[in-house]
Amino acid sequence: MAKRQKAPEEGSSWMDTYGDMVTLLLCFFVLLYSISTVDQMKWELIVKSFNPNAEEVSQIVVNEEQNEEGVEVEGAADIDIEDFEDLYYMLEKAIKENNLDGEVELNKGEGYTFITFRDNVFFNPESALITEDGEHILDLFIQCLDGVSSSIKEIQVLGHTSQGNPEKPNNPVTDRVLSSERAARVTAYIHEHSSIGPEKMISTGYGQHRPIASFDTAEDRAKNRRVEILITKNDAVVQSLDDYYREVYNITDGETGTETGAETEAGTETDAGAGGETDAGSDEGTGVGTGLDAATE
Repeated sequence: MAKRQKAPEEGSSWMDTYGDMVTLLLCFFVLLYSISTVDQMKWELIVKSFNPNAEEVSQIVVNEEQNEEGVEVEGAADIDIEDFEDLYYMLEKAIKENNLDGEVELNKGEGYTFITFRDNVFFNPESALITEDGEHILDLFIQCLDGVSSSIKEIQVLGHTSQGNPEKPNNPVTDRVLSSERAARVTAYIHEHSSIGPEKMISTGYGQHRPIASFDTAEDRAKNRRVEILITKNDAVVQSLDDYYREVYNITDGETGTETGAETEAGTETDAGAGGETDAGSDEGTGVGTGLDAATE
């Protein structure tokens, strides 16, 4: 009589289950360890990537340790920026915390961040000397820039004036000199107070010739008086200024503010007198701070 063959033993099947369980437990504890310390800034970036319109980010673990007496531990609240894309959100946070929404406009695109400052943020009327408040604002922005200095390809500072008399252009010399000196002053301040290589910095003055609005009203002329800072990333595709303006100000090729009255969301509009608006058609007057012709805005 033939021997009956025994069915194969299945004793090793429990080891497979046990091995899977141990692996899952290991993954679980690694996950717990990875989220044991939450970086506040990175958490905000993650939340805003899903909901860019969120005004407040709730349920954030603040990385600030305090002792029993309520004294903050040194170094506990340091924020580290590791990526160029974080720069926009850090600048946005600085603008909101310092109530600069009405004076500073912030935009970003593929490989760049574009900042527009009203000239009364940095300068008094007819002056190219940076005010004390202007230096404080620049210090805030420089702190953010230093965090991504290795990722920055170039920083362009662009100075602009506006035509004071809608019927008569500014004096070309004083117009160009004032806008160029304002851009140079801002660039020099960044050079002196940041860790960014000076070879990456460029300043340019356009006078009244790159308007983003018309010269017809005081409100539009106030928009044209501005300082812009364009920050590009290392691997960013080179674009012309017209390309940036098209994306930031919605100005198409061949158009200017004088022709279209294009507007920018620069926040609360200031009184035209704050920008130093005078009769740009006159060659008379005394410049303030720089000895420039007071006819230039």
